[in-house]
Amino acid sequence: MSAAGAKSANFNMRMDPQTKSSAESLFRELGMTLPQAVNMFIARALSVGGMPFDMKMPRYNRETEEAMQEAIDIGSGKVKTRIYNSADELFDEMDKESGNS
Repeated sequence: MSAAGAKSANFNMRMDPQTKSSAESLFRELGMTLPQAVNMFIARALSVGGMPFDMKMPRYNRETEEAMQEAIDIGSGKVKTRIYNSADELFDEMDKESGNS
C-alpha cells in the first residue's frame, strides 16, 4: 500500500518523562489522549501554514529582568546568600536592615 493510501503512520518522539506525564494528565482532563492532542496541533499548523500560536520572545520590564538575573546568579553560586535557621531569625535581620529594631 502506498503512503497516500495508508490509514495511519507511526511518529516517534522523545520527551522528558515528567513533561509527558503532565501532558497526558492535562489532555485526559480535556477528554483526549496525548497522540490526539499532537495530531490536533499538527493539523492546525498545516491549516495555518505555520505554528498555530505566536512565537515571540518574552519582554519583561527592567525590574523583572534584574530579578531573573539575580535568581540565576544565586542558583549558579555567583551570589552568596544567607541561610536562616528560623523565620524569626529572618524577620529579625529584616527589621535590623530596615531600622525597625
